[in-house]
Amino acid sequence: MQPENGTQISEFILLGFSEDPELQPLIFGLFLSMYLITVLGNLLIILAVSSDSHLHTPMYFFLSNLSLVDICFISTTIPKMLVNIQIQRKAITYAGCITQIYFLILFSVLDISLLTAMAYDRFVAICHPLHYMVIMNPRLCGLLVLMSWIMSILNSLLHCLMALRLSFCENLEIPHFICELNQMIQLACSDTFLNNMVMYFAAVLVGVGSFLGILYSYSKIVSCIRGMSSAQGKYKAFSTCASHLSVVLLFYCTLLGVYLSSAAIQSSHSSERASVMYIVVAPMLNPFIYSLRNKDIKQALKTFFVKETTNRPGVLRLKTYPRWQRSKSQSQT
Repeated sequence: MQPENGTQISEFILLGFSEDPELQPLIFGLFLSMYLITVLGNLLIILAVSSDSHLHTPMYFFLSNLSLVDICFISTTIPKMLVNIQIQRKAITYAGCITQIYFLILFSVLDISLLTAMAYDRFVAICHPLHYMVIMNPRLCGLLVLMSWIMSILNSLLHCLMALRLSFCENLEIPHFICELNQMIQLACSDTFLNNMVMYFAAVLVGVGSFLGILYSYSKIVSCIRGMSSAQGKYKAFSTCASHLSVVLLFYCTLLGVYLSSAAIQSSHSSERASVMYIVVAPMLNPFIYSLRNKDIKQALKTFFVKETTNRPGVLRLKTYPRWQRSKSQSQT
């Protein structure tokens, strides 16, 4: 095959999950449902945090940012896939593929960085409760999010600039439903040693480094919880980080465990399943994990919708009185 310069490539072909026409409506409906559930669930988290002043704390500040990133993360890939299924076209432009890779890396690194910041927040809240608001001040929280964005942008920009130097052969079929960096590198005819080294080094530095930071935070948390004398205090401390720990395990188990195992056996279908787990399933389950066990989120949403209903024109408003006033009026009668 004759190599072509990367700047002359017009498009790649995304083979997707299956070429069976009978399965396309099922795949379309399934992914459309998961996409809508993910967007709606994360929007409700953002709405609850922004509408309730009691939730204007560092923990919920990071949670709302995580929900925003999850919406952007899944919106990078699924809408394009749904459009391709609907118009029965599997092509994606070269510029579109590079753009998709850029935002995939950007939002995946942002997810990891925010989960690490949330682990540090839980460490300070449990191990240093008296100094929590002093340490986790708005300036530090904003700085952590800003540094996460800067690191993610620079990391994804580096990978895309490295990908632009690649030359490709005539075979431009990607055995995937999205453009992933490793899939593009495998199609290249030019030397990919430097690209692979940068990709693996960044994966170790960002992924494994953040995971070790989370492990360190939770090792300190476990030590603090074991030192508590009250069983109720231990349960309360553990319940404050149970949701975050569940999300961390879900994200890393899907991203590292499943994806690395699929890479080891070199199976495109296993790689697709791994990508679905960390791109679609993990962001979809995050709102359920944080809302089902979180009374503050459920109360904030309930208060917001009740307020919106009572403020709607034409709705009868009943004046209510505190209990002590009702008992006083009843005694007078």
